[in-house]
Amino acid sequence: MKRQDFSQWPCSIARVSDLIGDGWSPLVLRDIAAGLCTFNDLQTNLNVSRNTLTQRLNHLVQVGMLRRERYSEKPERFKYLLTEMGEEFVPVLLTMATWGDKWIFKDAPPYKVKHITCNASVTAEVRCAECGEIIKFGSLNLGRSSC
Repeated sequence: MKRQDFSQWPCSIARVSDLIGDGWSPLVLRDIAAGLCTFNDLQTNLNVSRNTLTQRLNHLVQVGMLRRERYSEKPERFKYLLTEMGEEFVPVLLTMATWGDKWIFKDAPPYKVKHITCNASVTAEVRCAECGEIIKFGSLNLGRSSC
């Protein structure tokens, strides 16, 4: 089945979906954010084919979420690091994890993300930039009429 091209849609969610492309990209970004940055470490942890991982890494470098940095000349080897664009995607990953922890793992997730400063569990919330209220579905104006 051919994947739908959302790259020109006038919707941020569609455009991000097109940019991320598949289920492997968020997992690659997650692992790099967690400190796994070499091809072999990523391939081992994700248990993904080398070809698929190469395609995902090349794509994420091309779109600007990752950068490659050489760490060995012979053999030539690179580590992959988040760019500013990639770093700013981490809260999206945390939001996905928070949702999955609640709805898929029923508040018993396989691991907890911890805040380095205080070692408390991290959850993601979206708040109003003006008043700070936590945003819930019913408090949004998405530009469409209600159902």
